[in-house]
Order: sequence, then C-alpha cells, then structure tokens
Amino acid sequence: MPNIKSQIKRDRQNKKRTIKNKALKSVIKTAQKTLATSVEEKKLEDAKSNLAKLDKALDKAVKKSAVHKNYSANKKSQAAKLVNSLEK
Repeated sequence: MPNIKSQIKRDRQNKKRTIKNKALKSVIKTAQKTLATSVEEKKLEDAKSNLAKLDKALDKAVKKSAVHKNYSANKKSQAAKLVNSLEK
C-alpha cells in the first residue's frame, strides 16, 4: 500500500484506465471474430459491414491510446485482405 498521496491517486487512475482499455480491446476481439465467421460463411455483405465495425473499433481504441496505431494499421490490413479474398 503506497504512503504517498499522489501514488494513491495514480493507482486509482490506473485501475480506471485498465478497465476502459480492456473493454475497448474486447470490442476489437469480438469484431475480429464476427468478421472471421462471416468470411468463413462466405457472406460478402456481412463481411463488409463487420469490416467497417472493426475499423471503427480500432480507430476508437487508437484515439483513446488503448492500442498502438501500428497495431491498428496491421489489423485493418489483415482484415481487408480477408474480405478481399471473398471477392475473387
């Protein structure tokens, strides 16, 4: 248990941030899974809408500093390749 007042506050803030970041990351993982299932079922329209949801979730997480911008860019690229594989 910290004795310094500022460290006590820092611990409280870190707990709040951890909860928010976990929630944002959970949304990203769920969006990835729904995209993967729609691609497996070969539903192009569903895949495109799920891709948009994933992009939105990644952008929001980057804005809130929950994930790094390069992580987001890599995930978007992988998802786009997955959806484009359906169109061929």
